[in-house]
Amino acid sequence: MRGSHTGDTEVRKTLKYLFGSAALLTMLSTAGAADRVREFKGTGNTTTAIFRVESPWLLDWRLDGDFDELVALDVTLVEANTGRHIGRVLHTKRKGNGAKLFKSGGRYQLRISSSLARWTIRIDQLTPEEAESYTPRQKPGIRPPLNRT
Repeated sequence: MRGSHTGDTEVRKTLKYLFGSAALLTMLSTAGAADRVREFKGTGNTTTAIFRVESPWLLDWRLDGDFDELVALDVTLVEANTGRHIGRVLHTKRKGNGAKLFKSGGRYQLRISSSLARWTIRIDQLTPEEAESYTPRQKPGIRPPLNRT
């Protein structure tokens, strides 16, 4: 009997550990996750549905295609209320992915133009703390400015 009781205790401890670990992993995976506002996918030219974001937010893009050098993607940000062209936010002729951080909120649309490409664009709402983790990459051959005092 005594051996059976010890075995039950070990099973309970193991189950507690597994459930506790699963709960912790779930909390960690969602605690720092950006909130998905919208996701757009396509293969051609389009103007997206209107989306609303607060500052800061992230445009996360992916581009794929059947050809290495013939793909192209242009994305322009448009103010939804007025149709005003805010600016081109992405231009690439290569497969790949990336992200662009924005620090102004509002109601927007994207005008997307693509050639021989499959694209995915995700709009994610960030917290100020999450936005701090997105730092621009330094371009090769360009040194950061010197801090002169």
